Amino acid sequence: MTRRTVPGALLALSLLLPLAACGDDSDSASSSSEVSTDLGTAPKIPASEEEAPTELVIEDVVVGDGAEAEAGDVVEVKYVGGFPETGEEFDSSWKGGENNTFEVQLGAGGVIEGFDRGITGMKEGGRRMVTMPSDLGYGSQANGSIPADSTLTFIIDLVEVS
Repeated sequence: MTRRTVPGALLALSLLLPLAACGDDSDSASSSSEVSTDLGTAPKIPASEEEAPTELVIEDVVVGDGAEAEAGDVVEVKYVGGFPETGEEFDSSWKGGENNTFEVQLGAGGVIEGFDRGITGMKEGGRRMVTMPSDLGYGSQANGSIPADSTLTFIIDLVEVS
């Protein structure tokens, strides 16, 4: 190699190494980073290859700046529910239109435990992805299109706390 070739080879190598590090992440597990931050559109549940969680997993997609939801509060939310293994949706408040909300009193037992706990601590204007093991969902009972012992993911937008 000549002196002229070595710097040229080093330059080419320095340009290629960062590209090699980018790689295709299509086989990697999904996360909240794949969920839209646009609160004006219905989010999609990302499919994940991760093992089913044994505890509640909460990931903030958008951190709100309004009132914080606490036990006893009545909240209005928008949500999409789906299966994390496939991303298949089983329910959505968005089907009723962009302005359709769902009212929940936190801690009152009106919804499954994982949904209730997933909202607690959110702030108005936030979007959160909540993945729960079956014991925080419907457990060993099937519920409509949700089979028994299902891991569930909800993407929840907190619209109002009162």
